[in-house]
Amino acid sequence: MELYGLIGKTLKHSFSGDYFAQKFESKHIDAEYRLWEMEELPDLHDFAQENPQLKGFNVTIPFKRNVTVFMDKLSKPAQLTGSVNVVKVKRKENKIILKGYNTDVIGFEKTLKPLIKGRKLLRALILGSGGSAHSVAYVLRKQGIYFSFVTRRPKKLEMIGYSWFTPSVMNEFKLIINTTPLGMYPNVAQAPDILYDLITPDHIFFDLIYNPEETLFLKRGREKGAKVKNGLEMLKIQADESWKIWKKY
Repeated sequence: MELYGLIGKTLKHSFSGDYFAQKFESKHIDAEYRLWEMEELPDLHDFAQENPQLKGFNVTIPFKRNVTVFMDKLSKPAQLTGSVNVVKVKRKENKIILKGYNTDVIGFEKTLKPLIKGRKLLRALILGSGGSAHSVAYVLRKQGIYFSFVTRRPKKLEMIGYSWFTPSVMNEFKLIINTTPLGMYPNVAQAPDILYDLITPDHIFFDLIYNPEETLFLKRGREKGAKVKNGLEMLKIQADESWKIWKKY
């Protein structure tokens, strides 16, 4: 039996296990998908050695950037974003070779395009600065959308702080994308600290979170007339892309 799975710090929110379990059952695939919760990232070559049936695994918060140091090879999107959410495990002459990929960029791009169709000179705010945020930035660059990261502790020119929000910022940046875990199950009462009173129907709110289906961030956007989208479709697309990578030899 082949083994796949997901590694992350907290996985209570994840639908990935159920998604792949249903996929394996419907396709009559002899495989298992496990959820590995970890406080700290282990040596991934040792991890693969300890799980001899392991063919590949997904990576989620907060390890998407940290896993890159263990990769023997990186796909171009993984190199450019510095973020890996899919790892393929190959075994050759008792040697383990790990290759890192980024399918978040595929999932986000395919989900974003219908939302922004017909919108010109769109500017975006990316809430957060982790691995998912850099995947979002990669796609926005491809689409020619100017953006800034919003973080609690801005350190670079392309970053602003939450305390820097003003009416002019909310007016200028109409696409707001949450890549932080704020609002994720079970902490559903949380939301990024932005000026929700200044949301208009011209705004687009995209939350990479998919559990709950509607985060407080999206709810506040919807109530003000903004177009809203959660991360479930993105999850399904990136999961299917993961499977293609694992099964391609």
